[in-house]
Amino acid sequence: MSQLCNELKKHITMSTRIKIFQTQPEAYKALFGLEKYINGTTLTPTHKELIKMRASQINGCAFCINMHTTDARKQGETEQRIYLLNAWRETKLYTEEERVILEMTEEITLIQKNGLSDATYAKAKEVFEDDYIGHIIMMITIINAWNRIGIATELTVG
Repeated sequence: MSQLCNELKKHITMSTRIKIFQTQPEAYKALFGLEKYINGTTLTPTHKELIKMRASQINGCAFCINMHTTDARKQGETEQRIYLLNAWRETKLYTEEERVILEMTEEITLIQKNGLSDATYAKAKEVFEDDYIGHIIMMITIINAWNRIGIATELTVG
């Protein structure tokens, strides 16, 4: 969490709009609290970064894409898997669990289409316990909030 906070603070001056960190410090702190909570769960670092990268790609948040691909590399993610993430369905580079997570990420991020489908939820139930599914949903929710803040305040990649 502190890495995320430090990264955001470092780039906050590069925003061309309001600086939410300064104007809404309690709300920002609450969102960091959710991030801290998720970081204390059993959700694996790989799963977290796949969710963050894929949702950020869908939402078009360059700031978050840059941050989370950098974080994923530091955790050992391969360049090939990062490059092919937006075409994950066409490759065998992702495990069954990762494919379910990516499908959940897309459906929840694009919730206005149909939301999390029964078929995808059933797949998740086949490979994950209920607590883990809850962690996945919360991580997707959190990164979507960060993406919206990044885009709305025009955070730029430094």
